[in-house]
Amino acid sequence: MLAGFVLLVFCTGSAEYLVSGVLPQLAADARVDIATAGQTVTAYALGVAVGGPIVTVLTARLPRKGLALGLAGVFIAGTVLTVMAPGFGWIIVGRVVSACSQATLFAIALTASATALGAEKAGRAIAIVASGLTAATVLGVPLGALLGSGSGWRQPFGVIAAAAVVGLGLLAWAMPRTPRPETGVADEIRTLLRAPVLLAVATTVVGFAGVGIVFTYLVPLLTDVTGLAAGAVPALLLAYGVGGFAGNLVAGRLADLALGRTLAGVLVALVAVLAAFPLAAGQAWAAVVLVLVLGLLSSAIIAPLQSLVLRHAGAAPTLSLAVNVGAFNLANAIGAALGGAVVAAGLLRWEGWFGAGFAVLGLVLAAVALRARVREPEPAAA
Repeated sequence: MLAGFVLLVFCTGSAEYLVSGVLPQLAADARVDIATAGQTVTAYALGVAVGGPIVTVLTARLPRKGLALGLAGVFIAGTVLTVMAPGFGWIIVGRVVSACSQATLFAIALTASATALGAEKAGRAIAIVASGLTAATVLGVPLGALLGSGSGWRQPFGVIAAAAVVGLGLLAWAMPRTPRPETGVADEIRTLLRAPVLLAVATTVVGFAGVGIVFTYLVPLLTDVTGLAAGAVPALLLAYGVGGFAGNLVAGRLADLALGRTLAGVLVALVAVLAAFPLAAGQAWAAVVLVLVLGLLSSAIIAPLQSLVLRHAGAAPTLSLAVNVGAFNLANAIGAALGGAVVAAGLLRWEGWFGAGFAVLGLVLAAVALRARVREPEPAAA
């Protein structure tokens, strides 16, 4: 079951990231400019952030296995539509359809995996599932560039659709059937509106936005400020992703042992690393070290933040986890927008201080969320 979920999470994450590797080919084929073609990324992000919670609410009472298989089917259908799209408008439609399945599917993967491994290993379960996403961040762009370089931008999406079919098959074979949830839409919404859950989601948005501010413009920082050769940057970004893969798994284990200390430790380390970027940007060796550490920390924060939401969500966690998945996308969007404003102001080198400021705010929110306590409500009547 875990293998099926990891593969599907990898596919949905790769579908989001690989566009960057085939953007010129897509723009040429669809007869639009690069900026317009880039809106396929925006469409997917909005599909996750907006469509995900809506899908979760509408499917709150459905049995989990059937829902997971159905969502995998929706993702495959949307990806196939993208591959076969006759024009740019249909590409956007295919992207949105695919994206609407991601947040709910990810949330089901987290809850089902945590249940399978037991409450004492929830952080580890979350990290295993999230490893599919961290692998997508490492491989998504180069996968798109590699597969799309010779045969066009559609082939990478076809490969992702085929891999998702394999993931669906694994789930159909290995995921146990369970009765439909006793909790309903009202329980899910009431859970999401709990102050501790909202604090946890806010921690994700604010804390992770600090990473987005720096990472979105990391390449120009390394080439224009640090002076690294452009050819060395892809290898460094690959190392960044590999570090993130390892950091995610380690943080998942630590979160099971001490969630509060793990989350606080990662955020404190993020503050320090982000604040050090402007000071170290002029030295190549120091900048390289910071990039590698940032890669480890940027993924290490995923399992503790999702574990925090899971802790406060109780018996109706699916909507809260889905919203928190969207919160990571929202954080990236906020970070990219604010980082762009900083760059436009001629402050590229000093972006790390702005990112560190957000990480500090995230640390404060995390401290409040960790101390919060909630009562588990009775499930609402169907």
